Amino acid sequence: MLYSEFALLYENLALTSKRLEKIKILADFIGYLKNNEEFIYLLKGKVFPDYDSRETGVSTQLIIKSIAKSTGNSIEKINDLFKKNGDLGDVVFFTIDKSKQKSLLSVTLTVSHVLNNIRKLSEIVGDGAINKRVSIISEMLINSKPIEARYIVRTILGDLRIGVADAVILEAINSHFFHGDKQSLEIVQKANDLVNDFAEIIRLCKKGIESLNHVSLVPGRPVNVMLPIKVLNIQEAFDVCGRPAAFEHKYDGFRTIISSDGKQIKIFTRRLEDVTNQFPDLVSFVKEGVIAKRFILDGEAVGYDFSSGKYLPFESVSQRIKRKYHIEELAKKIPVELNVFDILYFEGNSTIDLSFKERREILTKIIRDMPKKIRLSTQVITDSDKEAEIFYKNALKIGEEGIMIKNMESKYVSGRYVGNIAKLKPVVEDLDVVIVGAEYGTGKRSGGLTSFIIAVKNGDKFVEVGKVSSGLKEKESEGTSYKEIDNLLQPLIISEDSNSVKVKPTIVVSVTYQNIQPSPSYSSGYALRFPRINHYRPERGIHDIASLDDIKNEVVRMSRKINKKAL
Repeated sequence: MLYSEFALLYENLALTSKRLEKIKILADFIGYLKNNEEFIYLLKGKVFPDYDSRETGVSTQLIIKSIAKSTGNSIEKINDLFKKNGDLGDVVFFTIDKSKQKSLLSVTLTVSHVLNNIRKLSEIVGDGAINKRVSIISEMLINSKPIEARYIVRTILGDLRIGVADAVILEAINSHFFHGDKQSLEIVQKANDLVNDFAEIIRLCKKGIESLNHVSLVPGRPVNVMLPIKVLNIQEAFDVCGRPAAFEHKYDGFRTIISSDGKQIKIFTRRLEDVTNQFPDLVSFVKEGVIAKRFILDGEAVGYDFSSGKYLPFESVSQRIKRKYHIEELAKKIPVELNVFDILYFEGNSTIDLSFKERREILTKIIRDMPKKIRLSTQVITDSDKEAEIFYKNALKIGEEGIMIKNMESKYVSGRYVGNIAKLKPVVEDLDVVIVGAEYGTGKRSGGLTSFIIAVKNGDKFVEVGKVSSGLKEKESEGTSYKEIDNLLQPLIISEDSNSVKVKPTIVVSVTYQNIQPSPSYSSGYALRFPRINHYRPERGIHDIASLDDIKNEVVRMSRKINKKAL
């Protein structure tokens, strides 16, 4: 398939904002894939399946350098065009056709050529890596037409701008193979939650709907975790999960999937990132404390102070998630304990369709309790409001974040917020949001991004809910600092003016706030009042953040709360 055909597909998708039209375009396209199912990754601005955490390692500045080289323009000129336009895809579109750098041996680009070349970018390491990446990108741009160059650049940056989310692709797959049947869509979605690979889903769909019903988890590969809904009190917890229910401590750490294929143990975050190298201590704890060979466990890794044994807030262990160097040193400084609370796979069999009660019974047989290394989550099973309330208060007393409540008969529903698992913690108004823009600081913070525009989901888009500039630390030794967030955001800049930038929505933070009020200043129509960054959440992705519906529900809840007080 020629890449020009693929670029035209992108354009057609970008030209319509109608969901059903996008689904039809994609459904028709899937018929042309033949045996090239992996091309579907490109529709997400990726070249690998979701379970594969490899990245291209290409920053905005490296793309600017590549465009300059391939078009014969100066880096300064490309930078100026980028600041005016805000999209490097458009910048290369308007400059590549005027270029005198066209190769005498130019080739016609195919989708395979582009896919494989972008994959090569992730494999380049060591001395000269930057120049090698620039050469690969420039070679593709020199051989491309303007429309092809636009999407090559956008794909490398992971910013396609065609308005196609995962749900749209899954609906298109279902539409092509099963004519949009609602029951089959549920099966397609469930299968994808287990394999996290659109290409594999297409291969299975070719065999028929029954092949999807037999999809199982694959040890050694990450999986989307089951997500709880919020409840406000014990009574509501029982209403959601039934009586009796299992009550467990809610730990202030990071959600962890531990997967063993019998040969190698891997550690994944809830956003499917492989952090095995960052947590060699967890690997050793699992080897020592799990009496099994092939398994997938769900748990929470919690940091603690080595001297006092006191558990630390999430912010401390978050330092380890992104660390690539001096890992052993940080592991000694911030040791972790793994609290295991579920099992998804055990010795050749998926356990997700077993009841929670049965899954817990398996855990009690295979987990060796080793305090400050690995242990089962603290649990009580009860149908008593009083006993549950005592358990909740004791959890808070010893410093836990709250409690989890689970339906004893429930299956494990991967990747969903479901009504058989809930969380309860003290009423602190907080939300997970994504940073979509920022402003440069002044005074002692000048030169760095220190004021952040935050947003929530609204369908396939993001809508702003305010600006936050407090909560981070001045010194890196004190926790997540302004400098750290600035370093994370700089490679994600997609447009810039004199004092502010727009960034690719990637960095997730938890913010606390006083209340929510209507506001014409932000695209959501609402603003968080007195927001403050509580945590940087490197283990969470944009699918984890709050939605506009969540904001509206919070406004209603707060209004009822105020009215109740007035009475």
